[in-house]
Amino acid sequence: MRRRATGTVRRHRSHSVAVALASAGLLLAGCTAAGKAGEADSASGKDAKDQTVKVGLVYSRTGLLADYGKQYRDGFMAGLDHATKGTGKVAGHRIEVTEQDDAGDPGKAVAAAKNLIGKGYKVLAGTTDSGVALQMAPLAAQNKVLYISGPAATDAVTGINDYTFRSGRQSYQDILTAGAMLGEAKGKKVTVLAQDSTFGQANVAAVQAVLGAKGAKVGSVLAPPSATDLTPFARQVKAGRPDLVFVAWAGSTAPALWTALDQQGVLSASKVVTGLAGTASYPVFGNAGSKVSFLAHYFPGAGGGNAVEKSMLDSVTKAGGTPDLFTPDGFTAAQMVVRAVAEGGATDSAAMVKALEGWSFDGVKGKEQIRAEDHALVQPMFVAKLRGKGAGARPELVGTEPMDKVAPPVKPSAG
Repeated sequence: MRRRATGTVRRHRSHSVAVALASAGLLLAGCTAAGKAGEADSASGKDAKDQTVKVGLVYSRTGLLADYGKQYRDGFMAGLDHATKGTGKVAGHRIEVTEQDDAGDPGKAVAAAKNLIGKGYKVLAGTTDSGVALQMAPLAAQNKVLYISGPAATDAVTGINDYTFRSGRQSYQDILTAGAMLGEAKGKKVTVLAQDSTFGQANVAAVQAVLGAKGAKVGSVLAPPSATDLTPFARQVKAGRPDLVFVAWAGSTAPALWTALDQQGVLSASKVVTGLAGTASYPVFGNAGSKVSFLAHYFPGAGGGNAVEKSMLDSVTKAGGTPDLFTPDGFTAAQMVVRAVAEGGATDSAAMVKALEGWSFDGVKGKEQIRAEDHALVQPMFVAKLRGKGAGARPELVGTEPMDKVAPPVKPSAG
């Protein structure tokens, strides 16, 4: 593990970039110390057998992100079955999972985590919401428990401390995927189309921080959140003649937005990029869907039907679930738990952390790696098109961006 006492030099990104990326919940969506869990049992480790590994799964079973939470949970159970070959055990240790609902509320998540830690849990996983993850991570470090964040995309989770990992992608990887569609950024014009809200402004700042730093000229067209006639904003975007339009839009006016962009010829005049959310969002794009380029974290089939993806799809479907956007995040988290226990033992959190750092593995999306320096999950990202419309709309893979090409900058652990 990396400690400040070792004298390791720690490099950090500029504060402005970190704030911009952390605040942008791109395209989707201070705690007090709990009673300290005891230090690792000196008798524990890889050689100790027949111990139960208690894993606390803290996620949004209810609340605004319940659909994403279910995807994550279904993926976790499928991943546990896959990684333990159906036994629920690893290296002689039984994996016992306790589910806790945070309802997207950081306070509830922290309370649940403290309760689990007090009962001796050494592994926590979950977290659909970025705000929750940023509260859970310090708690994990204070109590020296392994924490694997889920779909929470905020870049601030990466490198936050030695005990925190992530099993999903982060916002920086979204923007770099969009940038890959732009090609050489220097001198290119990028327009961010969003609502004039905290969410929209954060997206503008994030694109400026990433693509602006590569030489792109980043501007924005921001519409009032209350606007229902979006034609003037579509015209404004087209008049600017951007090379790339980055759309970050939330809310019930999305169908009207895409209709306006299509009718005003924006979709044929510039490359228009937005994030591909879950299956339920596909009908929103209407006739415009086939003309938009989508950056995608995942959709069923994006992994090319590799053996791990097939295992996840088959297992989730057999259990009555529907594989979707964040199902791999749960599956990957389970793979990480099994790796941590297999190589680090049942109770030694420090050894679990060491077992995960630098680990390369075959995941649902393809080859993935946990970067040792900051625990970023370096992974491929996808570019897609929507074929069909309405309830029949389905994504089609256009290309895969290799994991190294969309890897975020190294942000060494803060300790």
